[in-house]
Amino acid sequence: MNRADGKNIFVSQLTAGQQVEEVFLVARKVLAETKAGKPYLALGLMDKTGEIEARVWDNALQYDSLCEEGAFVRVQAVARPFRDQLQLGVNGLQPIAENQINPGDFMPTSRRSAAEMAGELTAVIKGINDAAIRALLQEIFQGDTLDRFQRAPAAKRLHHAYLGGLMEHTLSVVVMAEQCARHYPFLDRDLLLAGALLHDLAKIEEFEYARPPFNYTDRGRLVGHLVLGAELVRRAADKVPAIKSDQVDQLVHIILSHHGQLAYGSPVLPMTPEAILLHHLDDMDAKMSSLDELRRKMTGSGCQWTEYQRHLERSLYLRGEEHSDEGTAEEEIAPDPGRAAGRSSVRESIPTGPPVRQRTLF
Repeated sequence: MNRADGKNIFVSQLTAGQQVEEVFLVARKVLAETKAGKPYLALGLMDKTGEIEARVWDNALQYDSLCEEGAFVRVQAVARPFRDQLQLGVNGLQPIAENQINPGDFMPTSRRSAAEMAGELTAVIKGINDAAIRALLQEIFQGDTLDRFQRAPAAKRLHHAYLGGLMEHTLSVVVMAEQCARHYPFLDRDLLLAGALLHDLAKIEEFEYARPPFNYTDRGRLVGHLVLGAELVRRAADKVPAIKSDQVDQLVHIILSHHGQLAYGSPVLPMTPEAILLHHLDDMDAKMSSLDELRRKMTGSGCQWTEYQRHLERSLYLRGEEHSDEGTAEEEIAPDPGRAAGRSSVRESIPTGPPVRQRTLF
């Protein structure tokens, strides 16, 4: 069977009131019931530009078996605003064979240039002053590990959940860690930056991301990226004679404790200044990314309330993004030639002279 033509309408282009007949990937599916006991389908439909909620109110049982997670479906729907976000009201859907779609239309990718991020990663490692820690990072970030790190998502859904998201998130944390190391001179800068680079690295083994929707590997579920990351660092350290055992233990501690609480999966609480700071920087970057994605999905540019966000246990008051009608979906997701979304570059954050205390903003 010949492959069908590419998509004409992407999630990022949908507008209120629009009649839609297009192919999407089923990222999530829940068969639920209304208060009156009528079955309906709650779907998450996605393509490379994002994800949108969809509802099938009629014939839900009939369509249930046709739209399993990971399946491609052609939907007939109307885009309607619901609580300040668009939602598709689906009137009909048909399954589409995978050989009829262009996989590139459904692989969400970082807005940042992969080549630029790779250059920043190299600059960070070269900027590590401690020769042993630098050698450890060079031992780790090479070959297959480096290739997978550059491609992996940082999460399944909530933040940086796209190809290249892990490197984008990591470099963002590194930028903030560099600034904090300048502001708090008592921190071990090299240890902190190494911890920032390594804290989520084992997500390359925790997630399966060859095709969407991203999911957990068996090893990822059974062991998790914190323990896998600790194992990865210790294996690499065996090949770097200059690294001290205490340095390895402190790096492993940063990795194991970066979720911050035992209830969130960390087997130990952060107990060093670098570990405590890294936990908060990681958490902050993840939350800000999540809020930014919510903001981008909003209709209109003014401040609006979101739906209740279960993972944050609150609704949020966010300023929507000003959407332009100009340009195509391809242009909207093209990598920026410079830094993306106004974020600082890692290269800009690395001091060229002796560390100086950052000026207060107040």
